[in-house]
Amino acid sequence: MTLKLCGFSVSNYYNKLKLQLLEKDVPFEEELVWVGNTHPRLLGRSPMGKVPFIETPDGCISESMACAEYIEQKYPQHALLPADAFQAGKVRELIFYLELHLELVARELYAQAFFGGTVSDDTKERVRKQLTKGVEAFSKLAKFSPYVAGSEFTLADCAAVVHLPLISSATKRVLGEDMLASLPVKDYVKRIEERPTMLRVNADRKVNAEEMAALRAKK
Repeated sequence: MTLKLCGFSVSNYYNKLKLQLLEKDVPFEEELVWVGNTHPRLLGRSPMGKVPFIETPDGCISESMACAEYIEQKYPQHALLPADAFQAGKVRELIFYLELHLELVARELYAQAFFGGTVSDDTKERVRKQLTKGVEAFSKLAKFSPYVAGSEFTLADCAAVVHLPLISSATKRVLGEDMLASLPVKDYVKRIEERPTMLRVNADRKVNAEEMAALRAKK
């Protein structure tokens, strides 16, 4: 059985895993699975009803970091985690800072930034305060030389290149300023987006965004 990546290509967490698989040259299939429903095809394989998840010969794994760790261990070719334990720990540290202290915080703005909703002034101020602290901490860890963890492309780049543009865009649209402006995000993302693997990820994301827009228009 070929590994199956389940979810949809507009999701930044889905694209984090997709980029990892492409960079490692792992054969895989994709299955389009939307969230927001209680269909057994979703809840039977991802208990919280979240995507992405992967379907392996031994069963399903949900949560993107658990999926990423499985992929690294199961398919050791083109390793995206350093062999050195400390350096591997630093890559994981960057991912946790990206996802817990930056993306998860900024996500509270996405309803207004991307989906036509609104967020309260209290939410905006809370997000601004938390992101200020998170960005300062992340800036002490990220190297961008030229990759986010240093000289080698790692799993941290698979996360950074899909999360950072969303955070920049959401904060500019809702807070009136790019909360990542102090970091060389624009040049970094441009470098990564020139990779053939990322070109495919972005092309598929565009197609899926059009599919999502069409579905919304029918409602």
